[in-house]
Amino acid sequence: MSGTSLDGLTAALVRIEEPEPEVYSLKLLASRTIPYGASRQSQLAAAIRAGGPRDLALLHRDLGEWSAECVETLLDDAGVAAASVALVASHGQTVWHEPGQVSYQLGDPAVIAERLGVLVVSDFRARDVAAGGQGAPLVPRADRLLWAREGAPRVLLNLGGIANLTAVPPRGSDEPLLAFDTGPGVMVIDACVRRLFPGMRFDAGGEIASRGRVLEPVLEAALSHPFFSTEPPRSTGRELFGDGYADGLVARCLEVSSAPEDAVATATALTARAIGAAAGFIPARLRPADVVRSGGGSRNPALVRAIEAAWPGVEHRAFDELFFDGEAKEAAAFAFLGYLTWTGRPGNEPGATGARGPRVLGSITPA
Repeated sequence: MSGTSLDGLTAALVRIEEPEPEVYSLKLLASRTIPYGASRQSQLAAAIRAGGPRDLALLHRDLGEWSAECVETLLDDAGVAAASVALVASHGQTVWHEPGQVSYQLGDPAVIAERLGVLVVSDFRARDVAAGGQGAPLVPRADRLLWAREGAPRVLLNLGGIANLTAVPPRGSDEPLLAFDTGPGVMVIDACVRRLFPGMRFDAGGEIASRGRVLEPVLEAALSHPFFSTEPPRSTGRELFGDGYADGLVARCLEVSSAPEDAVATATALTARAIGAAAGFIPARLRPADVVRSGGGSRNPALVRAIEAAWPGVEHRAFDELFFDGEAKEAAAFAFLGYLTWTGRPGNEPGATGARGPRVLGSITPA
């Protein structure tokens, strides 16, 4: 998995069992994150922002190589031979996401299959888009089948580059779920940090935001963006909340305050309050007993505190407390989606993406 934050590749080694039809268990055996580093991150950002055909074609190859390298490292660490792996599910790196039109990922699956000698499932989003959906979010299928709560609804909240939530009915229920992107996760926060604190790539431990104050007029103006009032299904990405958006937010903050910490605090509050506002779209039948957070932003105490303040009256918990390392959750979810594809079963939730119906997702590249 490589997300919109462009911070690195995460691989998860999982064992999936199906003790009876449509009843699944997933156990995380090992996981590994390999940071891109400044050079690869710059290459990715430049290609996504303004890359020509050659840039994107070469990046497609490179991402395949980097993905294979990440899997090889994980398997070596775990002492597992590639020959014992049933499949590799590769999400790829999103380079363009235009809801209802296209969701396009790079990372050549042929390179992965050739290097590892393992079947590869990839290109998960295209079929959902072809069926009238937005191609996102797709993790809700795993949220329903793997991580729903017994006896009560639950929200699974992912704090990646983009933040998204899944409101799932109690475990075993076939009622529709609701899932959508709430807006920026850590993407805008990270971009503000890079611009205002040279040499830093993110707000480690939320320390910068904790020193700043939220600039309420700037925040209110930011939250007036039409995206935040758009009813689900909805999805977004770097096209809307990327570097250009962050530049504008920083400029508006500096007009009000000369303290760079205030801009980071305001960006942090933007993520949190957008999540709090998104809770208003959840119907009564799915009002959660708890909100379970995962993703890189869940390691930011300032962001977590802001989310808890913006969404009161519900128990907030870390995915790690209930299941396994939340950093591996999305990679594990796509491993599960790959399993569904491999066994010929749908991987999308039409209530989340807006597709005309359930679809088997992805393309298979043989070993």
